[in-house]
Amino acid sequence: MILVHKGIDVFYTDEGFGEVIVLIHGFLENSSMWNDLIPHISKTHRAISIDLLGHGKSGCLGYIHSMELMAEAVEAVLNHLNIESSTFIGHSLGGYVSLAYAEKYTDKVKGLCLMNSTAQEDSPERKLNRDRAINAVKQNYRTFVSMAVANLFALDNREKLSKEINYVKEEALKTPLQGIIATLEGMKIRKDRTTFFKDASFKKLQIIGKKDSVLNYESLIYETKNTDIEVVEFSGGHMSHVENKEEFTYKIIRFIEK
Repeated sequence: MILVHKGIDVFYTDEGFGEVIVLIHGFLENSSMWNDLIPHISKTHRAISIDLLGHGKSGCLGYIHSMELMAEAVEAVLNHLNIESSTFIGHSLGGYVSLAYAEKYTDKVKGLCLMNSTAQEDSPERKLNRDRAINAVKQNYRTFVSMAVANLFALDNREKLSKEINYVKEEALKTPLQGIIATLEGMKIRKDRTTFFKDASFKKLQIIGKKDSVLNYESLIYETKNTDIEVVEFSGGHMSHVENKEEFTYKIIRFIEK
């Protein structure tokens, strides 16, 4: 389904009935990443997935897609559907957007799962890497996307999951150049929300891949230390929903039914 927001299309899906679970995809992904999870969720809950700005079938809004701007688009969809409270599951970038949403609309959030994501802001080194990524994608779009997707998976999973990786690459190649650059710029300037997430009263889950090459394992563990954030660790990389599919599905269902 399509909602027109600030003059652009925002695509979303809406399946099932009951308490609302909002699914927010990661960078270079779109709502199709949830295709295997939604049938499990929609048996008992209402699952809404949204294509973020510049991804999937949603349009771009300028040259910087800040996390707050993306969160506003998410709220536009939920407001359109008259939804007053939800539990969020955000993968990577989707976690950053979910946190921005939760900070602005705290009363509307019942729970938040940071899935292969972090409440921390980009380090100075990470910001430089964002700039390098922008230059790389401008020079060779297809090569950048192909390498970026492959790096999301643990090294020892890349051969046995080659079919799944190719599918992720095909979906990633649907992301327009402007969408990629605007999102990289937005992630680079996002604020640190570790204190907000730690102190929030809604239920919290953080999913961590032990072989995640995108996020630092030790840093994520430190982030959750001495907090009420439930932590689940998987053996794979940044793509828990693919690399640890069955265990991931079980943990998500357990979290939303908590």
